[in-house]
Amino acid sequence: MITQKEITLPSYSRGFHLVTNEILRALGELPEQGLLHVFIKHTSAALTINENADPSVRDDFEPSFNKLAPENAPYYTHTMEGPDDMPAHIKSTLAGSSVTIPVSNGRLNMGTWQGIYLCEFRNQSNRRKLVLTLYH
Repeated sequence: MITQKEITLPSYSRGFHLVTNEILRALGELPEQGLLHVFIKHTSAALTINENADPSVRDDFEPSFNKLAPENAPYYTHTMEGPDDMPAHIKSTLAGSSVTIPVSNGRLNMGTWQGIYLCEFRNQSNRRKLVLTLYH
C-alpha cells in the first residue's frame, strides 16, 4: 500500500532546520513496517539527515556550505535572482532533494541522534513543499 501527502512547511530563515516533527505530525500514525520517502519540490533548498541534538552542528553547516559555494563568485552566469540564488542551486545539489527512512515498529528507524533537516539556502524566507510517500 502507498500513502502520499504533500505538505507546506512554514517559512524558515536561511540555515538548517530540523523538520522531523512537522513531517511526523503530517503523517499521523505510522505502520509497523515500511519506508518513508520525503522529497522537496524546490531547487534552492534541500533535505538531509544529520545530528538532531547539538545545535552547533546546524551552525557549522552554514559556513561550510558557504565555503563550497560562495555568493558573488565571478564565474556565475545565473545571477538574475540575486547573489544567493546560484549558490543555493549548487548547495541543494550537494545536499540532495530527498531522504528515505525505514519505518520499524511504528516509528522512523533512525539513529538516536538523527533528524530530518530542511536546508534553506536562500536569504528570503520561502514556504517549502514536501511530498511524503509512505510505502507500507
